[in-house]
Amino acid sequence: VNAILDATMKYILVTGGVISGIGKGIIASSVGTILKSCGLHVTAIKIDPYINIDAGTFSPYEHGEVFVLDDGGEVDLDLGNYERFLDIRLIRDNNITTGKIYQSVINKERKGDYLGKTVQVVPHITDAIQEWVMKQATISVDEDGVEPQVCVIELGGTVGDIESMPFIEAFRQFQFKVKRENFCNIHVSLIPQPNTTGEQKTKPTQNSVRELRGLGLSADLIVCRCTTPLETSVKEKISMFCHVEPTQVICVHDVSSIYRVPLLLEDQGVVRYLCERLNLPIEMRPRKMLTKWKEMADRSDRLLEHVSIALVGKYTKLADSYTSVIKALEHSALAINHKLEVKYIDSADLETTTLQDDPVKYHEAWQKLCSAHGVLVPGGFGARGTEGKMEAISWARKQNKPFLGVCLGMQLAVCEFARNQFILCFSDANSTEFNPESKHPVVIDMPEHNPGQMGGTMRLGKRRTIFSSSTSVLRKLYGDVEYVDERHRHRFEVNPELKHHFEQKGLQFVGQDVEGERMEVIELEDHCYFVGVQYHPEFTSRPIKPSPPYFGLLLASAGKLQSYLAKGCLTEKIAPIMSC
Repeated sequence: VNAILDATMKYILVTGGVISGIGKGIIASSVGTILKSCGLHVTAIKIDPYINIDAGTFSPYEHGEVFVLDDGGEVDLDLGNYERFLDIRLIRDNNITTGKIYQSVINKERKGDYLGKTVQVVPHITDAIQEWVMKQATISVDEDGVEPQVCVIELGGTVGDIESMPFIEAFRQFQFKVKRENFCNIHVSLIPQPNTTGEQKTKPTQNSVRELRGLGLSADLIVCRCTTPLETSVKEKISMFCHVEPTQVICVHDVSSIYRVPLLLEDQGVVRYLCERLNLPIEMRPRKMLTKWKEMADRSDRLLEHVSIALVGKYTKLADSYTSVIKALEHSALAINHKLEVKYIDSADLETTTLQDDPVKYHEAWQKLCSAHGVLVPGGFGARGTEGKMEAISWARKQNKPFLGVCLGMQLAVCEFARNQFILCFSDANSTEFNPESKHPVVIDMPEHNPGQMGGTMRLGKRRTIFSSSTSVLRKLYGDVEYVDERHRHRFEVNPELKHHFEQKGLQFVGQDVEGERMEVIELEDHCYFVGVQYHPEFTSRPIKPSPPYFGLLLASAGKLQSYLAKGCLTEKIAPIMSC
């Protein structure tokens, strides 16, 4: 019987209460991490109760960045957390939305699959949710192709929201369908600590757990998010009023690094509890679990040298807009033993119109840019702030400051280079995205772009880039490979007809797509590090294996790039990189 149970898929549902944005994604990722460190194969599913089919049409101010998967799925940023923490590769169906579920049910109804029945939320929508979860949980997300043993499911939003009700009802039924020993619920809740008394308050958590129980789900573990460690008396109070043992109340207080969250869960016996509760096939012998995470967290706290990067973007008021970019910078900074400082600069503040309207803001923005060790211009859409981005690129090029342009950042670097009167004299050079009437359209619509449709019409997902130069800095940083596979998300591309004009003046297109028609990588001759990539390398960056374009930017910003390349320490392991 135990052997049969061991082979059964185990489901862990992570719900949230009190407020959204409480950190369910990090908790779900951390639970998966500690189980994976025990030798289990873990997959993850994120449920977003909004009606959008996917996250592709969101402004980054709505839900943070849009994360892109290998298959071109545009999904919630939490799937980026799952991939980074668990080092797995997910697909678009690992992100379920209300829109996707209703669309699938309506398509079946139109085909006559329900045989004349009245199609209702219960049972048809709830059944569709359960079927989707059970099907997706079995799909391998690891390179070895082994079927997962544990599926961590994060339900977005807050318990009690109208839009999440069908999902809660689906999982109420689901727990009986898969049996209690194969399903457990982790509820993440907030413990506020008002400044007036400094006392940790449990009432919001009590109400949230009570509401969840009223909907038919009982929390097995209550994860309490708080600013300081949970007091024993508070833990006992939550235990008493929320119908759980004190050992089932887990404290996740604010910590110096997110690498410490899996360690917090491990220290409080989460693995031991899940083993017993779900009858997981793990030998609970003493072991060195999560060693790499502890080493990373400890090293992150001990770093003394600083490196600063100016992030010149359009959505700088919300850090979540650039989550993967920030993580890629952090991974690279950690690899060279430097503490990262990101200087967020709204690109519009660098423009001359801001000098007239708000000179203080203008000069503050330029002071940030000039004091940074390196400059990064990430991807984006829309005309606002593009002139400011080109100002920053121009400054980095002329001052020999390390620069990395990603997607739109690369396209604007080409525009800026073309505009410079001493180089190409294309004074009105621009992207047709911003000026369709430009006499020198150096960035143009891709042939397959459909301007009448917004969602899913871009060049999306994993594509191959072939290096055409053996001396390319980026090629060396990738390990002197002939090609790389990276994820894309763009509607516009550099005009290939103008390629020879740029290369004559020193801007080299060192990487193209498989057909040799799309410009993928640019490098500027006689510059410490001036690189642009059409793809988004941040999506595949990992804590132990930083993304090479970002790693090169950090190395150059810390003054270590030339010695690194000279020593040829090209390895996938962080430890040897550190000794270089």
